[in-house]
Amino acid sequence: MSVTRDRRERERAQRHRLILTAARELVEAEGWEALTTRRLAERVEYSQPVLYSHFKGKDTLVAAIAQEGFTELAELLRTARTATDGQEPSGRLRAVCQAYLRFADERPALYQAMFVLPTRLEFASEATPTALRAAFDAFAEALPETAPEREARAELLWAALHGISALSATDRIPAQGAATRLDLLIEGILPRG
Repeated sequence: MSVTRDRRERERAQRHRLILTAARELVEAEGWEALTTRRLAERVEYSQPVLYSHFKGKDTLVAAIAQEGFTELAELLRTARTATDGQEPSGRLRAVCQAYLRFADERPALYQAMFVLPTRLEFASEATPTALRAAFDAFAEALPETAPEREARAELLWAALHGISALSATDRIPAQGAATRLDLLIEGILPRG
């Protein structure tokens, strides 16, 4: 009996992964408006009721994709930070900021799921999913341990980077000023002294 149950659980996990992967591929290719239950069911070759057994609606699918995005972002930020261990704090912070901005630029649909589309994911609360907390912690860890109000600085850094990425994506700020904006942001975020 447990062998059958284990097999069913593995099959369900594989189906879940297939649905998420297909949804991400669809939205990266055609945008979020292309993601419908019908189109996704055709793509994964499962019925719509099977899709609903995994995701109750588009909002739960967006939230699952967003959580994957936060996991990927946290890993990229940590990799950028550890690659610059031993450097000045400004170099470490610059690497993390550049990794974030590249992520937003290279994965626009995923970034929208994380920060633009409505989800029920909670930020900065007891119910914050681990993946979101890990991404935030990667920002905080890029700042010196002795930085006063370290978490507030990390929040401000994240907010500023989100603003830069959103304005850049819509061509509301010129690309040629990117390095200067990043210099000013880092200078303002790092504690003096």
